[in-house]
Amino acid sequence: MICYNCGCRLSDKNFCTSCGADVTLYKKIMYAANRFYNDGLEKATVRDLSGAIQSLRQCIKLNKNHIEARNLLGLVYFERGEVVAALSEWVISKNIKSEKNIADDYISMIQNNPGRLDAFNQTIKKYNQALLYCQQDSLDLAIIQLKKVLSMNSKFLQARQLLALLYINAQQWDKAEKELDKALKIDTNNTITLRYRKEVEEMKPSEEEKPKKKKETVRYQSGNDTVIQPIAKKENRALQTFFNLMIGLVIGLGIAVYMVLPARVKSAQEDANTQLKAVSEQLDAKTVQVEELTKQIEDLSIERDSLNSSLSDATSTSAALQANTDLIEAALMYMNKTGDETAIAETLELIPSDYIEQGATESFQTLYHTIFAAVGPIVAQTYYNTGYEAYRTEDYETAITNLEKAFYYDPDNGEALYNLANSYYRSGDTKQAVEYYQMVSELFPDTEKARKAQNYIKEIQG
Repeated sequence: MICYNCGCRLSDKNFCTSCGADVTLYKKIMYAANRFYNDGLEKATVRDLSGAIQSLRQCIKLNKNHIEARNLLGLVYFERGEVVAALSEWVISKNIKSEKNIADDYISMIQNNPGRLDAFNQTIKKYNQALLYCQQDSLDLAIIQLKKVLSMNSKFLQARQLLALLYINAQQWDKAEKELDKALKIDTNNTITLRYRKEVEEMKPSEEEKPKKKKETVRYQSGNDTVIQPIAKKENRALQTFFNLMIGLVIGLGIAVYMVLPARVKSAQEDANTQLKAVSEQLDAKTVQVEELTKQIEDLSIERDSLNSSLSDATSTSAALQANTDLIEAALMYMNKTGDETAIAETLELIPSDYIEQGATESFQTLYHTIFAAVGPIVAQTYYNTGYEAYRTEDYETAITNLEKAFYYDPDNGEALYNLANSYYRSGDTKQAVEYYQMVSELFPDTEKARKAQNYIKEIQG
């Protein structure tokens, strides 16, 4: 165990032999975290995944740097089909310990296998679509969608629980019980699964309530032997007689027709039938050929649309995973107070702006804007100093780059915007200069900068 104050290894004493810090309470907390980790490991071994998650979360709450607990928690999430939660734990573990960490192998196992990553993405999208169907009261479509999800990822516990719940709603007790048994094999002590199972057992009809099959045999004793004899069915003799008469009538008519019709009529009919058969065979061959070609075209069109959709989904999902990874890394750098705000800002710049505005969740946007607002003014001042110094030395290309970033991170910095317009003007780009001078006049009216900006605009426009 390492001292929290100086980083030296602790002895059996209740104080650090290196710096003298009191570590009595610290040791108790670390021992408690290790006990929770061992408890989570034992529960995971017997597939009590819900209990393992609770114990491992408690362990991380006490010791956020417990690498083994985070990696095991990610494995438990992955075993339950929750891939995003597993990746989050492994990414945090990787940031805490970047070298000799098995979390690298877990992340590479998923991200370096496009087929497997696409399958996970498809299961998440289809599960969300099933939830939408449930909200729209389209329960049959939700069941079909969930079956597709489970065919792609049979360990997706939440999807299996939702499918069982839909079966319960439809009073299909046997199917619900079957799904819940599979869910218990994944997580043996899940509270939701056990509650659904109890509901099914209470509502499922007992053996006495099931309709009894009509006996089709008769049992009786003959000496020491038991004789099983099928029950003789009553025959409807009137109906049988009617059928016999009809069969006889048909046979009689057939014989009469055969005897009466002339042979010439029969020969002409045979010739006509032969010609008709030949024409029909040719027509059938052409029809089959056209149908086969039409089906091939339809299949190719469906395959093309499916490939385009899969490619689009894989691209968007990969971008979302990368954006989440970048935001987590920026948040960890900000929480650890590294003091390198520029590095944090550069990490935030890796996240596409269109994803932040359209594809990101509300919690993602909140965390992003919080970190941006915290580091923005500091980074803006750094870029402004560099840009203004470059402007003074007539290095306008460097000045433009840094002053643009300074105004981006601090929109209230009128000096950065004004000097950016001056840099464009001095570099000969009068079009951009007029645009930024106009922004100075609009954003900072009734100031000396706005008056000078208007004068420059008049000077440029002649």
